[in-house]
Amino acid sequence: MLSEQSAATVRATLPVVGGAIGEITERFYAGLFAARPELLRDLFNRGNQAAGTQRQALAGSIAAFATHLVERPDERPDAMLGRIAHKHASLGVTAEQYALVHEHLFAAIAEVLGEAVTPEVAAAWDEVYWLMANALVAIEKRLYEERGGGGWREWEVVGRVEETADVATFRLRPADGGPAADFRAGQYVSVQVELADGARQIRQYSLSAAPGSPVRQISVKRVLGGTTPDGEVSNHLHARVHVGDRLRLSAPYGDLVLAGNDTAAPLLLASAGIGVTPMVAMLGQLVDTGHSGPVVVVHGDRSPAEHALRADHETYAGKLPDASVHFWYETDAEDAGDADVRHRLGLVDLTPVAVPKGTRAYLCGPLPFMRAVRAQLIEKGVAPADIHYEVFGPDLWLAHEG
Repeated sequence: MLSEQSAATVRATLPVVGGAIGEITERFYAGLFAARPELLRDLFNRGNQAAGTQRQALAGSIAAFATHLVERPDERPDAMLGRIAHKHASLGVTAEQYALVHEHLFAAIAEVLGEAVTPEVAAAWDEVYWLMANALVAIEKRLYEERGGGGWREWEVVGRVEETADVATFRLRPADGGPAADFRAGQYVSVQVELADGARQIRQYSLSAAPGSPVRQISVKRVLGGTTPDGEVSNHLHARVHVGDRLRLSAPYGDLVLAGNDTAAPLLLASAGIGVTPMVAMLGQLVDTGHSGPVVVVHGDRSPAEHALRADHETYAGKLPDASVHFWYETDAEDAGDADVRHRLGLVDLTPVAVPKGTRAYLCGPLPFMRAVRAQLIEKGVAPADIHYEVFGPDLWLAHEG
């Protein structure tokens, strides 16, 4: 909890700091990478840095956390902190790195705000930072302990399937022959690859098959990045990784997982594009656990040919006793061809879809898609607390969550 004096100072200065937070985070990253270039080379996503999305995500999380502290002082934003902690743990972030971040972040604040950063203001925002940092360190420590340290491990590619022109599935076994760690449907792993310039870049990919098999599976969409580093890892995987090759993977992380053991609970699984990957894993788990309640399956894509894992999507749904499937395609919807699935032309629109009372919803896909679906679900009576999501890349929704 923020001290009374600091709360008053943060409340008074939040508009100023919030208005400058974009410039602050830009200067923070510039200073951090100038001092520690290996962090950009081997830890941070160079594509997100080039696009500016990582700066936006950091700014949003700081602003959201500070706002929460002054508006709801008796509550801790555990959902936001948990999501960040899972991402940090998948990257191998250490407790010691928070002191390094503090050094460069507060140097950037002083540089941007100048004389406005009085000792009182600096002390108040220092308290905000360490409340957030210490909470994250504690959550990440627990996550590492649950996974026996959570370090990197080599996995051998034992299968590769071209799902679409731009999506490939890689099936993997531990290269040391040991057992694979348990995971929950909806979670992801970090994959680290060495690129041509020697950088060891890391990306997260959802596990796209249900738990229970010694083989792990990720489905990777190739991202065409133009002149920026966007997509450099996905293109490396598509071009250079084949059966017999090895990849370095983290332990599984992520908080978009099916909650509870109520096999009669109504669920809605909504995805778009490559956001289908955690949803297919969830459907597989529901089949394996004998889920009997209603399940509404929603997906949007450019066309049936670009709908990765479509056969799995339909097959798993078809094995559930009370599932309805609704796919939207921007083009060629008439080519989908499955009489048991409702195919529609255009973008996802839940107006004609029946959503049972008490539904718990899980969303994965581009941010505009998830915002639109979330709004439609709330209009249909789904409680905001029952709508869960996963963002691929920096979470730009943190400051807008309600």
